[in-house]
Amino acid sequence: MTHPSFPGSNPSASISTVADQAANERGIGAVGMHHDRLSGLRDLLCHARGSSILDIGTNHGLVAFEFARRGAAIVHGCDIYGPGVDAAREIFTEMPAPSRFEVIDLARGPAALQAAFGRDYLRQYDIVLFLGMYHKLKEQISDRVIVELVQHLVDRTARFIATRTMKIEELGMILADCGLRKVHFSALSSVVGPVEIWQRS
Repeated sequence: MTHPSFPGSNPSASISTVADQAANERGIGAVGMHHDRLSGLRDLLCHARGSSILDIGTNHGLVAFEFARRGAAIVHGCDIYGPGVDAAREIFTEMPAPSRFEVIDLARGPAALQAAFGRDYLRQYDIVLFLGMYHKLKEQISDRVIVELVQHLVDRTARFIATRTMKIEELGMILADCGLRKVHFSALSSVVGPVEIWQRS
């Protein structure tokens, strides 16, 4: 049995049945299909090889999976959606890169990340993915906690942080205040929100 590859991928690197199924499912609050969620990230995928990845709000882990397929050295991810995290763990059993996915309630702030990953939590990740999370968290937690969380993620970013949110300008101000430099913007998708990629100077 063969399984389809995503557009632009290596045809010899097909995805598993679990990944194929997960690509057609959505977790709580997820918007768009797999190709929609990759919109605006293709340039960042060029930096995947050898990189450490932290995917905040990973859902089924399929965006992180694209980084792993392109040679990421290690992938960590989290989401509050338990079935999505379970799917990500199963999908990544096929990948050579070490990975870890945890169910985390980010309303508890940065301490929740540190507690869940423990000693495996890296001091910094080459690429941090913070996609579709900021505006959702804004509805649940105080401004103080969300700013602390964003600052924590910036501290954990060695090279790039990618964001997608309907409050892109507001989040961008926080990232700029943290000393990061915006290097990419894309609003091509009519399904998901705009993407910005910020780089540590």
